[in-house]
Amino acid sequence: MKLEISEHHRERLGEMVSRLPFRNVRNVMVYIAFVVLFIVFAITLKDVGSGFASLGNLMNILRQTSLIAIMAVGMTFVLGAGQIDLSVGSVVGVVSLVTAIVVRDYGILAGVLAGLGVGALAGTLNGLLISRVRLPAFLATLGTQIIFAGISRTMTNLRSIPITNSTYRFFFGGGSIGPIPILFVWTIVITIIGHLALAKGKYGRRVIATGGHPKAAFYSGINVNKIRFQVMLVSGLLAAVAGILWAGRFGGGRYSLGEGEELSAIAAAVLGGTSIAGGKATVLGAVIGAIMIGMINNALILYGLDVYQQMIIRGIVIILAVASTSSKSDH
Repeated sequence: MKLEISEHHRERLGEMVSRLPFRNVRNVMVYIAFVVLFIVFAITLKDVGSGFASLGNLMNILRQTSLIAIMAVGMTFVLGAGQIDLSVGSVVGVVSLVTAIVVRDYGILAGVLAGLGVGALAGTLNGLLISRVRLPAFLATLGTQIIFAGISRTMTNLRSIPITNSTYRFFFGGGSIGPIPILFVWTIVITIIGHLALAKGKYGRRVIATGGHPKAAFYSGINVNKIRFQVMLVSGLLAAVAGILWAGRFGGGRYSLGEGEELSAIAAAVLGGTSIAGGKATVLGAVIGAIMIGMINNALILYGLDVYQQMIIRGIVIILAVASTSSKSDH
């Protein structure tokens, strides 16, 4: 007797299987690698300085990686929808300068709102170029990256704008709650929101469907162009959050803040399990990927490697991460 399964039940079965946390061992490889690397570094670097696993060094790693992690959360939405955003690093620089100027002249609230507004405008521009003008995301955001980099350099003639407001500097980057950097507190809040939006709701499923099978998503009733616009807006806003916090951490706005860090954000997201081809994304993995990259950078410094050797190893890590996710998407 042949057992017939209706299309509805097939879809339900597929959803149930897709929610199994360990259906593919590669899904948890980033977490295994994180633990293994931590143990190796803790053992081999225990006698260097205060030790790799000392509280002070671990808090320093979190402080250094928090802003990349926030950018990586936004990049996860973008990559999950099958797009890419190369402009986020330059957006950070513009936002840091605008925020510093407005905080100086009009206060904290106005400065934060102005910074978020700049990020929203950047995300809107990218979203329109991709969803309306139909430019490839790589070329569109490469162009806006150059535009924003030029704006940040001309608006203050390469000068930094200091922030002397101690309240701003404490709450937006420079402070700590006990031993925990306030930057990491911001990262936790944004990670929770991003995870719930991407993994627990209809919106997240639409993002993944748009990145994995855009034609099928379109025919199923998903407004693909709207999703593409929205993920670019999310990326711009989170780049703005990073710029606001970067200005607080370093005590001012600077055109060079965030420069080149779009690659770090992409690497963190991909290393964490997000497919660069779209259709697979994890916010938690992206944050772990960012911390792992920071952990590796910190260990390389403690091992005594110079900056150029560190660049070589980081490049190898990125290649391995992309190769890993590419092989996943092929199966």
